[in-house]
Amino acid sequence: MRTNRIRTIAVAATALVAALSLTACGGEDKAMGTKPAGAADTATPAATGADDKAQSDAPKAGEPETQTVPAEGKHAGGNGNGKKPETAPNEKAAPSIPACTPKNSTVKVSSVSRPINHLLLTVTNTGSTTCHAYYAPFLRFDGAQAVYPVLDDSKPQAVVTLSPGKKAYAGIALLGEPGQNEPVKSANLGVGMVDKNNQSKGESTVKLPAETYTDGLGFVTYWQSDVENALMF
Repeated sequence: MRTNRIRTIAVAATALVAALSLTACGGEDKAMGTKPAGAADTATPAATGADDKAQSDAPKAGEPETQTVPAEGKHAGGNGNGKKPETAPNEKAAPSIPACTPKNSTVKVSSVSRPINHLLLTVTNTGSTTCHAYYAPFLRFDGAQAVYPVLDDSKPQAVVTLSPGKKAYAGIALLGEPGQNEPVKSANLGVGMVDKNNQSKGESTVKLPAETYTDGLGFVTYWQSDVENALMF
């Protein structure tokens, strides 16, 4: 009986010591912040919305990357319906300047003191718009069939342009070399104006100064912008 009691007391003492040991270890672990063995960290930071979108937009392994292409008609230069924008209609070209003719100008002939045996022909723009005095006038003395000769050396660098009221001039040499032809007295002069193609645009008849003689060997100059150029030949 005594022996059994001693064993019982010994077993109880051993159990008490073990319990105290476990309690002491648990308190030490808690104080030091250690976790029980086998407890793994399972919490992870929450993914942000941007990260979620980036992950969803990223191509999956083995898939080719894609590129967004604008819908038809939306590309640069388009107007939304796939057609090119319409261009503005061409502006109307500026009207060309017409030739000076008997309809928009008048001519007159006058005597000059120098050079001798010369006349001065003047054309005046009487219209409301600008006109060109093209080439040289066609002259016919007293209705002669042949057109009076034109002096090619008198051709100006540019066509003479006349605004309303402005004038152009041409010099007329009446005689050629003395003794070649017999001079003939003339009373009237037909003056023809021409276009840019040197085609007749009508004729006016003017009265010549008294005692005007011509032998058909003279010449007329191209239209000039001033009197001096018209009478220098």
